[in-house]
Amino acid sequence: MDVLKHLVEGFGVALSPVNLLIAALGSFIGTIVGLLPGLGPINGVAILMPLAFAMKLPPETSLILLAAVYIGCEYGGRISSILLNVPGDAGAIMTALDGYPMARNGMGGVALSISAWSSFVGSLVATVGIVLLAPLLAQWALSFGPAEYFALMCFAFACIAGLMGDAPVKAGVAALIGLSMSCVGLDSNSGVYRFTGGDIHLSDGIQFVVVVIGVFSISEILLMLQEHHSKTGAITQTGRMMFNLREMTSTWWGTVRSSVLGFVVGVLPGAGATIASAMAYSMEKRLTDKEGTFGKGDIRGVAAPEAANNSAATGSFVPMLTLGIPGSGTTAVMVGALSLYNITPGPALFTQQPALVWGLIASLFLANVMLLVMNIPMVGLFTRILRVPNWLLVPSILAVSSVGVYAVHATTFDLMLMVVLGVVAYLLRKQGVPMAPLILGFVLGDLMEQNLRRALSISNGDATILVGSPISIGLWLSASLMLMLPVLMRLASRRTRTGAVPAP
Repeated sequence: MDVLKHLVEGFGVALSPVNLLIAALGSFIGTIVGLLPGLGPINGVAILMPLAFAMKLPPETSLILLAAVYIGCEYGGRISSILLNVPGDAGAIMTALDGYPMARNGMGGVALSISAWSSFVGSLVATVGIVLLAPLLAQWALSFGPAEYFALMCFAFACIAGLMGDAPVKAGVAALIGLSMSCVGLDSNSGVYRFTGGDIHLSDGIQFVVVVIGVFSISEILLMLQEHHSKTGAITQTGRMMFNLREMTSTWWGTVRSSVLGFVVGVLPGAGATIASAMAYSMEKRLTDKEGTFGKGDIRGVAAPEAANNSAATGSFVPMLTLGIPGSGTTAVMVGALSLYNITPGPALFTQQPALVWGLIASLFLANVMLLVMNIPMVGLFTRILRVPNWLLVPSILAVSSVGVYAVHATTFDLMLMVVLGVVAYLLRKQGVPMAPLILGFVLGDLMEQNLRRALSISNGDATILVGSPISIGLWLSASLMLMLPVLMRLASRRTRTGAVPAP
Protein backbone atom coordinates (compact mmCIF):
# COMPACT_ATOMS: atom_id res chain seq x y z
CA MET A 1 0.00 0.00 0.00
CA ASP A 2 2.86 2.35 0.74
CA VAL A 3 4.17 1.78 -2.78
CA LEU A 4 0.83 2.72 -4.33
CA LYS A 5 0.61 5.80 -2.12
CA HIS A 6 4.08 6.94 -3.15
CA LEU A 7 3.33 6.22 -6.81
CA VAL A 8 0.17 8.35 -6.68
CA GLU A 9 2.24 11.17 -5.18
CA GLY A 10 4.76 10.66 -7.94
CA PHE A 11 2.10 11.04 -10.61
CA GLY A 12 1.07 14.25 -8.89
CA VAL A 13 4.60 15.53 -9.53
CA ALA A 14 4.93 14.14 -13.06
CA LEU A 15 1.50 15.41 -14.20
CA SER A 16 2.21 19.04 -13.34
CA PRO A 17 2.02 21.13 -16.55
CA VAL A 18 5.71 22.02 -16.54
CA ASN A 19 6.94 18.46 -15.94
CA LEU A 20 4.49 17.08 -18.49
CA LEU A 21 5.77 19.51 -21.11
CA ILE A 22 9.38 18.76 -20.17
CA ALA A 23 8.77 15.00 -20.51
CA ALA A 24 7.21 15.46 -23.97
CA LEU A 25 10.07 17.71 -25.08
CA GLY A 26 12.68 15.29 -23.76
CA SER A 27 10.99 12.35 -25.50
CA PHE A 28 11.04 14.15 -28.84
CA ILE A 29 14.64 15.33 -28.48
CA GLY A 30 15.71 11.84 -27.42
CA THR A 31 14.10 10.27 -30.50
CA ILE A 32 15.92 12.68 -32.80
CA VAL A 33 19.27 12.23 -31.02
CA GLY A 34 18.87 8.43 -31.08
CA LEU A 35 18.11 8.57 -34.79
CA LEU A 36 21.49 10.18 -35.53
CA PRO A 37 24.15 7.44 -35.87
CA GLY A 38 26.90 7.48 -33.26
CA LEU A 39 25.40 10.00 -30.84
CA GLY A 40 23.38 7.80 -28.52
CA PRO A 41 21.82 8.49 -25.11
CA ILE A 42 25.04 9.38 -23.30
CA ASN A 43 25.71 12.30 -25.64
CA GLY A 44 22.08 13.41 -25.57
CA VAL A 45 21.94 13.47 -21.78
CA ALA A 46 25.42 15.01 -21.47
CA ILE A 47 24.47 17.85 -23.84
CA LEU A 48 21.22 18.67 -22.05
CA MET A 49 22.49 18.30 -18.47
CA PRO A 50 24.32 21.68 -18.24
CA LEU A 51 21.47 23.32 -20.11
CA ALA A 52 18.91 22.06 -17.59
CA PHE A 53 21.07 23.26 -14.70
CA ALA A 54 21.65 26.66 -16.32
CA MET A 55 17.88 27.10 -16.71
CA LYS A 56 17.61 26.61 -12.90
CA LEU A 57 15.04 23.85 -13.25
CA PRO A 58 14.07 22.04 -10.02
CA PRO A 59 15.97 18.76 -9.54
CA GLU A 60 12.91 16.57 -10.19
CA THR A 61 12.19 18.47 -13.43
CA SER A 62 15.80 18.15 -14.58
CA LEU A 63 15.81 14.43 -13.86
CA ILE A 64 12.51 13.95 -15.70
CA LEU A 65 13.97 15.75 -18.73
CA LEU A 66 17.14 13.65 -18.76
CA ALA A 67 15.22 10.39 -18.20
CA ALA A 68 12.86 11.19 -21.09
CA VAL A 69 15.83 11.93 -23.36
CA TYR A 70 17.44 8.64 -22.30
CA ILE A 71 14.35 6.53 -23.03
CA GLY A 72 13.69 8.50 -26.24
CA CYS A 73 17.20 7.74 -27.50
CA GLU A 74 16.59 4.03 -27.00
CA TYR A 75 13.46 4.34 -29.14
CA GLY A 76 15.20 6.46 -31.78
CA GLY A 77 18.27 4.24 -32.09
CA ARG A 78 16.25 1.64 -33.98
CA ILE A 79 15.31 4.00 -36.83
CA SER A 80 18.67 4.28 -38.58
CA SER A 81 19.44 0.69 -37.57
CA ILE A 82 16.41 -0.62 -39.45
CA LEU A 83 16.35 1.77 -42.39
CA LEU A 84 20.06 2.28 -43.09
CA ASN A 85 21.79 -0.60 -41.26
CA VAL A 86 23.61 2.03 -39.17
CA PRO A 87 22.80 1.53 -35.45
CA GLY A 88 22.13 4.73 -33.54
CA ASP A 89 23.94 3.24 -30.54
CA ALA A 90 25.43 -0.05 -29.39
CA GLY A 91 22.11 -1.31 -28.02
CA ALA A 92 20.52 -1.15 -31.49
CA ILE A 93 23.13 -3.35 -33.16
CA MET A 94 21.08 -6.53 -32.81
CA THR A 95 17.98 -4.83 -34.24
CA ALA A 96 19.78 -4.32 -37.55
CA LEU A 97 20.27 -8.07 -38.06
CA ASP A 98 16.62 -8.57 -39.01
CA GLY A 99 15.34 -5.00 -39.18
CA TYR A 100 17.43 -4.00 -42.19
CA PRO A 101 16.54 -7.14 -44.22
CA MET A 102 12.87 -6.39 -43.44
CA ALA A 103 13.33 -2.86 -44.80
CA ARG A 104 14.97 -4.20 -47.94
CA ASN A 105 12.01 -6.55 -48.38
CA GLY A 106 9.58 -3.63 -48.33
CA MET A 107 8.58 -4.05 -44.67
CA GLY A 108 10.41 -1.07 -43.17
CA GLY A 109 7.18 0.36 -41.77
CA VAL A 110 6.25 -2.93 -40.11
CA ALA A 111 9.73 -3.25 -38.59
CA LEU A 112 9.58 0.30 -37.20
CA SER A 113 6.09 -0.06 -35.79
CA ILE A 114 6.71 -3.46 -34.14
CA SER A 115 9.98 -2.15 -32.69
CA ALA A 116 8.14 0.84 -31.23
CA TRP A 117 5.53 -1.47 -29.70
CA SER A 118 8.18 -3.85 -28.33
CA SER A 119 10.12 -0.90 -26.91
CA PHE A 120 6.97 0.27 -25.17
CA VAL A 121 6.28 -3.16 -23.68
CA GLY A 122 9.90 -3.54 -22.57
CA SER A 123 10.02 -0.16 -20.87
CA LEU A 124 6.61 -0.70 -19.28
CA VAL A 125 7.62 -4.07 -17.83
CA ALA A 126 10.83 -2.56 -16.47
CA THR A 127 9.03 0.43 -14.95
CA VAL A 128 6.57 -1.87 -13.19
CA GLY A 129 9.60 -3.87 -12.03
CA ILE A 130 11.16 -0.73 -10.57
CA VAL A 131 8.00 -0.03 -8.58
CA LEU A 132 7.59 -3.56 -7.24
CA LEU A 133 11.06 -5.04 -7.02
CA ALA A 134 13.63 -2.23 -6.80
CA PRO A 135 14.81 -2.85 -3.20
CA LEU A 136 14.96 -6.64 -3.65
CA LEU A 137 16.75 -6.56 -7.00
CA ALA A 138 19.23 -3.93 -5.85
CA GLN A 139 20.14 -6.20 -2.94
CA TRP A 140 20.63 -9.10 -5.37
CA ALA A 141 22.83 -6.97 -7.64
CA LEU A 142 25.19 -6.39 -4.72
CA SER A 143 26.15 -10.09 -4.88
CA PHE A 144 27.77 -9.50 -8.28
CA GLY A 145 31.48 -8.87 -7.88
CA PRO A 146 34.20 -8.56 -10.53
CA ALA A 147 34.44 -12.35 -10.95
CA GLU A 148 30.70 -12.63 -11.57
CA TYR A 149 30.81 -9.77 -14.05
CA PHE A 150 33.68 -11.40 -15.93
CA ALA A 151 31.68 -14.63 -16.12
CA LEU A 152 28.69 -12.63 -17.34
CA MET A 153 30.81 -11.09 -20.12
CA CYS A 154 32.03 -14.54 -21.17
CA PHE A 155 28.44 -15.72 -21.23
CA ALA A 156 27.59 -12.73 -23.44
CA PHE A 157 30.37 -13.71 -25.85
CA ALA A 158 29.09 -17.29 -25.88
CA CYS A 159 25.70 -15.87 -26.85
CA ILE A 160 27.38 -13.83 -29.58
CA ALA A 161 29.08 -16.93 -30.98
CA GLY A 162 25.69 -18.62 -31.03
CA LEU A 163 24.04 -15.78 -32.93
CA MET A 164 25.36 -17.07 -36.22
CA GLY A 165 24.51 -20.76 -36.06
CA ASP A 166 25.64 -21.26 -39.66
CA ALA A 167 28.95 -19.44 -39.23
CA PRO A 168 30.14 -19.73 -35.59
CA VAL A 169 33.83 -19.58 -36.55
CA LYS A 170 33.38 -16.36 -38.53
CA ALA A 171 31.35 -14.89 -35.65
CA GLY A 172 34.14 -15.84 -33.24
CA VAL A 173 36.77 -14.25 -35.49
CA ALA A 174 34.72 -11.05 -35.67
CA ALA A 175 34.37 -10.98 -31.87
CA LEU A 176 38.15 -11.43 -31.46
CA ILE A 177 38.79 -8.54 -33.85
CA GLY A 178 36.48 -6.38 -31.76
CA LEU A 179 38.22 -7.47 -28.55
CA SER A 180 41.62 -6.63 -30.06
CA MET A 181 40.43 -3.16 -31.05
CA SER A 182 39.19 -2.52 -27.50
CA CYS A 183 42.75 -3.06 -26.20
CA VAL A 184 44.14 -0.09 -28.14
CA GLY A 185 45.06 2.94 -26.04
CA LEU A 186 46.30 3.75 -22.56
CA ASP A 187 46.34 0.90 -20.05
CA SER A 188 44.56 2.37 -17.04
CA ASN A 189 46.47 0.13 -14.59
CA SER A 190 50.06 0.44 -15.78
CA GLY A 191 49.88 3.71 -17.72
CA VAL A 192 51.49 2.01 -20.74
CA TYR A 193 50.32 2.77 -24.28
CA ARG A 194 49.18 -0.41 -26.01
CA PHE A 195 48.99 -1.10 -29.74
CA THR A 196 49.09 2.60 -30.65
CA GLY A 197 52.10 2.35 -32.97
CA GLY A 198 53.44 5.49 -31.33
CA ASP A 199 50.54 7.57 -32.70
CA ILE A 200 49.22 10.06 -30.15
CA HIS A 201 45.77 10.00 -31.79
CA LEU A 202 45.27 6.45 -30.50
CA SER A 203 46.29 7.24 -26.93
CA ASP A 204 42.63 7.41 -25.87
CA GLY A 205 41.80 4.28 -27.81
CA ILE A 206 39.55 3.92 -30.82
CA GLN A 207 36.31 5.79 -30.28
CA PHE A 208 33.02 3.92 -30.51
CA VAL A 209 31.58 6.47 -32.95
CA VAL A 210 34.50 5.93 -35.33
CA VAL A 211 34.12 2.16 -35.19
CA VAL A 212 30.35 1.97 -35.57
CA ILE A 213 30.27 4.52 -38.42
CA GLY A 214 33.19 2.89 -40.23
CA VAL A 215 32.05 -0.70 -39.78
CA PHE A 216 28.40 -0.12 -40.60
CA SER A 217 27.95 3.14 -42.48
CA ILE A 218 31.04 3.20 -44.73
CA SER A 219 30.91 -0.52 -45.53
CA GLU A 220 27.21 -0.21 -46.32
CA ILE A 221 27.93 2.68 -48.70
CA LEU A 222 30.55 0.56 -50.47
CA LEU A 223 28.10 -2.32 -50.78
CA MET A 224 25.43 0.01 -52.15
CA LEU A 225 27.84 1.38 -54.75
CA GLN A 226 28.91 -2.13 -55.72
CA GLU A 227 25.36 -3.35 -56.25
CA HIS A 228 24.63 -0.55 -58.76
CA HIS A 229 21.13 0.20 -57.57
CA SER A 230 18.79 2.08 -59.85
CA LYS A 231 18.54 5.83 -59.59
CA THR A 232 15.26 5.54 -57.68
CA GLY A 233 16.98 4.02 -54.68
CA ALA A 234 17.62 0.63 -53.16
CA ILE A 235 14.13 0.25 -51.76
CA THR A 236 11.15 1.76 -53.51
CA GLN A 237 8.32 -0.29 -51.99
CA THR A 238 7.82 0.37 -48.29
CA GLY A 239 4.50 -1.47 -47.99
CA ARG A 240 2.18 -1.03 -45.03
CA MET A 241 3.16 1.08 -42.08
CA MET A 242 1.69 -0.97 -39.21
CA PHE A 243 2.07 -4.51 -37.96
CA ASN A 244 -1.07 -6.64 -37.92
CA LEU A 245 -2.60 -8.76 -35.17
CA ARG A 246 -0.96 -11.96 -36.42
CA GLU A 247 2.49 -10.36 -36.31
CA MET A 248 1.90 -8.95 -32.84
CA THR A 249 0.73 -12.37 -31.63
CA SER A 250 3.77 -14.13 -33.09
CA THR A 251 6.14 -11.75 -31.28
CA TRP A 252 4.20 -11.34 -28.03
CA TRP A 253 5.76 -14.02 -25.83
CA GLY A 254 9.23 -13.29 -27.18
CA THR A 255 8.70 -9.62 -26.33
CA VAL A 256 7.61 -10.49 -22.79
CA ARG A 257 10.51 -12.91 -22.27
CA SER A 258 13.02 -10.39 -23.59
CA SER A 259 11.52 -7.61 -21.46
CA VAL A 260 12.00 -9.64 -18.28
CA LEU A 261 15.52 -10.67 -19.31
CA GLY A 262 16.41 -7.08 -20.19
CA PHE A 263 15.19 -5.78 -16.86
CA VAL A 264 17.22 -8.34 -14.90
CA VAL A 265 20.36 -7.51 -16.92
CA GLY A 266 19.68 -3.77 -16.64
CA VAL A 267 19.61 -3.97 -12.85
CA LEU A 268 23.23 -5.16 -12.90
CA PRO A 269 25.49 -2.09 -12.78
CA GLY A 270 27.50 -1.76 -15.98
CA ALA A 271 25.87 -4.66 -17.82
CA GLY A 272 23.71 -2.42 -20.01
CA ALA A 273 21.40 -2.69 -22.98
CA THR A 274 24.10 -4.05 -25.30
CA ILE A 275 24.41 -7.33 -23.38
CA ALA A 276 20.65 -7.51 -22.84
CA SER A 277 19.81 -7.17 -26.55
CA ALA A 278 22.45 -9.74 -27.55
CA MET A 279 21.24 -12.26 -24.95
CA ALA A 280 17.58 -11.71 -25.91
CA TYR A 281 18.26 -12.17 -29.61
CA SER A 282 20.26 -15.33 -28.94
CA MET A 283 17.54 -16.68 -26.64
CA GLU A 284 14.77 -16.13 -29.18
CA LYS A 285 16.89 -17.57 -31.99
CA ARG A 286 17.37 -20.77 -29.98
CA LEU A 287 13.77 -21.00 -28.82
CA THR A 288 11.76 -20.01 -31.87
CA ASP A 289 13.89 -20.04 -35.04
CA LYS A 290 12.83 -23.46 -36.30
CA GLU A 291 12.77 -22.30 -39.94
CA GLY A 292 16.22 -20.64 -39.91
CA THR A 293 14.78 -17.21 -40.80
CA PHE A 294 16.54 -15.14 -38.14
CA GLY A 295 18.98 -12.77 -39.82
CA LYS A 296 16.93 -12.78 -43.03
CA GLY A 297 14.12 -10.45 -41.99
CA ASP A 298 12.28 -12.25 -39.18
CA ILE A 299 10.01 -9.89 -37.25
CA ARG A 300 10.72 -11.80 -34.03
CA GLY A 301 14.39 -10.86 -34.44
CA VAL A 302 13.37 -7.19 -34.30
CA ALA A 303 10.92 -7.38 -31.41
CA ALA A 304 13.13 -9.33 -28.98
CA PRO A 305 16.27 -7.12 -28.90
CA GLU A 306 14.19 -3.94 -28.90
CA ALA A 307 12.17 -5.08 -25.89
CA ALA A 308 15.34 -6.12 -24.04
CA ASN A 309 17.19 -2.95 -25.04
CA ASN A 310 14.56 -0.60 -23.64
CA SER A 311 13.83 -2.76 -20.62
CA ALA A 312 17.53 -2.81 -19.68
CA ALA A 313 17.80 0.97 -20.13
CA THR A 314 14.86 1.53 -17.79
CA GLY A 315 16.10 -1.11 -15.37
CA SER A 316 19.43 0.70 -15.05
CA PHE A 317 17.65 3.28 -12.89
CA VAL A 318 17.33 0.69 -10.10
CA PRO A 319 20.99 0.61 -8.96
CA MET A 320 21.27 4.38 -9.53
CA LEU A 321 18.35 5.23 -7.26
CA THR A 322 18.74 2.53 -4.60
CA LEU A 323 22.52 2.09 -4.38
CA GLY A 324 23.92 5.25 -5.90
CA ILE A 325 25.72 3.03 -8.45
CA PRO A 326 25.16 3.95 -12.11
CA GLY A 327 23.57 1.07 -13.99
CA SER A 328 24.86 2.37 -17.34
CA GLY A 329 27.01 5.11 -18.82
CA THR A 330 23.95 7.30 -19.26
CA THR A 331 22.80 6.95 -15.66
CA ALA A 332 26.38 7.79 -14.64
CA VAL A 333 25.88 11.16 -16.32
CA MET A 334 22.56 11.51 -14.48
CA VAL A 335 24.30 10.84 -11.17
CA GLY A 336 26.53 13.78 -12.08
CA ALA A 337 23.41 15.85 -12.70
CA LEU A 338 22.15 15.05 -9.20
CA SER A 339 25.48 16.09 -7.74
CA LEU A 340 24.97 19.54 -9.25
CA TYR A 341 21.98 19.85 -6.91
CA ASN A 342 23.96 18.42 -3.95
CA ILE A 343 21.80 15.29 -4.00
CA THR A 344 23.48 11.95 -3.33
CA PRO A 345 21.63 8.94 -4.76
CA GLY A 346 21.39 5.87 -2.58
CA PRO A 347 19.10 4.07 -0.13
CA ALA A 348 18.35 7.28 1.78
CA LEU A 349 17.10 8.99 -1.39
CA PHE A 350 13.68 7.30 -1.12
CA THR A 351 13.08 8.86 2.29
CA GLN A 352 14.92 12.17 1.83
CA GLN A 353 13.69 12.98 -1.70
CA PRO A 354 10.45 11.00 -2.25
CA ALA A 355 9.03 13.58 -4.67
CA LEU A 356 12.12 13.30 -6.88
CA VAL A 357 12.27 9.48 -6.88
CA TRP A 358 8.58 8.73 -7.35
CA GLY A 359 8.12 11.68 -9.70
CA LEU A 360 10.87 10.20 -11.88
CA ILE A 361 9.31 6.71 -11.77
CA ALA A 362 5.88 8.11 -12.67
CA SER A 363 7.40 10.14 -15.51
CA LEU A 364 8.82 6.93 -17.01
CA PHE A 365 5.26 5.63 -17.42
CA LEU A 366 4.19 8.89 -19.05
CA ALA A 367 7.27 9.17 -21.30
CA ASN A 368 6.72 5.64 -22.62
CA VAL A 369 3.12 6.43 -23.57
CA MET A 370 4.26 9.69 -25.19
CA LEU A 371 6.96 7.91 -27.18
CA LEU A 372 4.56 5.24 -28.43
CA VAL A 373 1.99 7.85 -29.46
CA MET A 374 4.74 9.95 -31.02
CA ASN A 375 6.59 7.18 -32.86
CA ILE A 376 3.77 5.15 -34.40
CA PRO A 377 2.30 8.06 -36.46
CA MET A 378 5.81 9.06 -37.57
CA VAL A 379 6.59 5.64 -39.10
CA GLY A 380 5.44 6.88 -42.49
CA LEU A 381 7.75 9.88 -42.20
CA PHE A 382 10.70 7.72 -41.20
CA THR A 383 10.20 5.25 -44.07
CA ARG A 384 10.43 8.07 -46.60
CA ILE A 385 14.17 7.85 -46.01
CA LEU A 386 13.97 4.66 -48.07
CA ARG A 387 12.58 6.55 -51.08
CA VAL A 388 15.54 8.91 -51.30
CA PRO A 389 17.56 8.16 -54.48
CA ASN A 390 21.00 6.68 -53.95
CA TRP A 391 22.70 9.63 -55.64
CA LEU A 392 21.36 11.76 -52.77
CA LEU A 393 21.22 9.17 -49.98
CA VAL A 394 24.84 7.99 -50.22
CA PRO A 395 26.43 11.48 -50.00
CA SER A 396 24.00 12.39 -47.21
CA ILE A 397 24.94 9.34 -45.14
CA LEU A 398 28.62 10.04 -45.79
CA ALA A 399 28.28 13.70 -44.80
CA VAL A 400 26.36 13.00 -41.57
CA SER A 401 28.75 10.18 -40.67
CA SER A 402 31.82 12.35 -41.30
CA VAL A 403 30.45 15.21 -39.20
CA GLY A 404 29.64 12.83 -36.34
CA VAL A 405 33.12 11.30 -36.41
CA TYR A 406 34.93 14.64 -36.77
CA ALA A 407 33.02 16.05 -33.79
CA VAL A 408 34.61 13.49 -31.43
CA HIS A 409 38.15 14.92 -31.43
CA ALA A 410 38.03 17.38 -34.34
CA THR A 411 40.88 15.57 -36.11
CA THR A 412 41.19 14.25 -39.65
CA PHE A 413 42.87 11.14 -38.22
CA ASP A 414 39.48 9.88 -37.04
CA LEU A 415 38.07 10.40 -40.53
CA MET A 416 40.90 8.41 -42.11
CA LEU A 417 40.53 5.67 -39.50
CA MET A 418 36.79 5.57 -40.23
CA VAL A 419 37.49 4.99 -43.92
CA VAL A 420 40.09 2.28 -43.20
CA LEU A 421 37.71 0.46 -40.86
CA GLY A 422 34.95 0.80 -43.45
CA VAL A 423 37.07 -0.78 -46.19
CA VAL A 424 38.17 -3.63 -43.90
CA ALA A 425 34.55 -4.20 -42.81
CA TYR A 426 33.47 -4.20 -46.46
CA LEU A 427 36.03 -6.91 -47.27
CA LEU A 428 34.99 -8.95 -44.23
CA ARG A 429 31.30 -8.69 -45.13
CA LYS A 430 32.12 -9.86 -48.65
CA GLN A 431 33.53 -13.02 -47.05
CA GLY A 432 30.40 -13.54 -44.96
CA VAL A 433 31.87 -12.35 -41.65
CA PRO A 434 29.11 -10.79 -39.50
CA MET A 435 29.73 -7.32 -38.08
CA ALA A 436 27.49 -7.48 -35.02
CA PRO A 437 29.92 -9.72 -33.03
CA LEU A 438 32.78 -7.36 -33.94
CA ILE A 439 30.99 -4.32 -32.51
CA LEU A 440 29.81 -6.20 -29.45
CA GLY A 441 33.33 -7.48 -28.83
CA PHE A 442 34.62 -3.93 -29.06
CA VAL A 443 31.98 -2.61 -26.66
CA LEU A 444 32.33 -5.38 -24.07
CA GLY A 445 36.11 -5.84 -24.28
CA ASP A 446 37.05 -3.07 -21.86
CA LEU A 447 34.45 -4.16 -19.29
CA MET A 448 35.69 -7.72 -19.54
CA GLU A 449 39.34 -6.76 -19.03
CA GLN A 450 38.68 -4.43 -16.12
CA ASN A 451 36.58 -6.96 -14.22
CA LEU A 452 39.13 -9.73 -14.80
CA ARG A 453 41.88 -7.53 -13.43
CA ARG A 454 39.85 -6.51 -10.39
CA ALA A 455 38.98 -10.11 -9.62
CA LEU A 456 42.62 -11.22 -9.83
CA SER A 457 43.74 -8.23 -7.74
CA ILE A 458 41.28 -9.19 -5.00
CA SER A 459 42.53 -12.80 -4.97
CA ASN A 460 46.23 -11.92 -5.33
CA GLY A 461 46.37 -13.69 -8.68
CA ASP A 462 44.39 -16.80 -7.68
CA ALA A 463 42.29 -17.68 -10.74
CA THR A 464 39.93 -19.88 -8.72
CA ILE A 465 38.08 -16.72 -7.73
CA LEU A 466 36.51 -16.83 -11.19
CA VAL A 467 34.57 -19.95 -10.15
CA GLY A 468 34.29 -19.12 -6.50
CA SER A 469 30.55 -18.40 -6.24
CA PRO A 470 27.34 -20.15 -7.29
CA ILE A 471 26.49 -17.22 -9.58
CA SER A 472 29.78 -17.40 -11.51
CA ILE A 473 29.59 -21.21 -11.73
CA GLY A 474 26.06 -20.95 -13.12
CA LEU A 475 27.18 -18.41 -15.70
CA TRP A 476 30.17 -20.53 -16.77
CA LEU A 477 27.92 -23.57 -17.17
CA SER A 478 25.42 -21.49 -19.17
CA ALA A 479 28.22 -20.21 -21.40
CA SER A 480 29.48 -23.76 -22.00
CA LEU A 481 25.97 -24.93 -22.82
CA MET A 482 25.51 -22.02 -25.22
CA LEU A 483 28.71 -22.98 -27.06
CA MET A 484 27.86 -26.69 -27.16
CA LEU A 485 24.21 -26.28 -28.10
CA PRO A 486 24.79 -25.53 -31.83
CA VAL A 487 27.02 -28.61 -32.15
CA LEU A 488 24.51 -30.81 -30.34
CA MET A 489 21.64 -29.49 -32.45
CA ARG A 490 23.63 -30.08 -35.64
CA LEU A 491 24.41 -33.65 -34.58
CA ALA A 492 20.77 -34.26 -33.68
CA SER A 493 19.65 -32.86 -37.03
CA ARG A 494 22.15 -35.08 -38.87
CA ARG A 495 20.93 -38.18 -37.00
CA THR A 496 17.34 -37.26 -37.83
CA ARG A 497 18.15 -36.98 -41.53
CA THR A 498 20.08 -40.25 -41.43
CA GLY A 499 17.21 -42.02 -39.70
CA ALA A 500 14.75 -40.66 -42.25
CA VAL A 501 16.58 -42.28 -45.18
CA PRO A 502 14.60 -45.39 -46.15
CA ALA A 503 16.37 -48.69 -46.09
CA PRO A 504 17.18 -50.21 -49.55
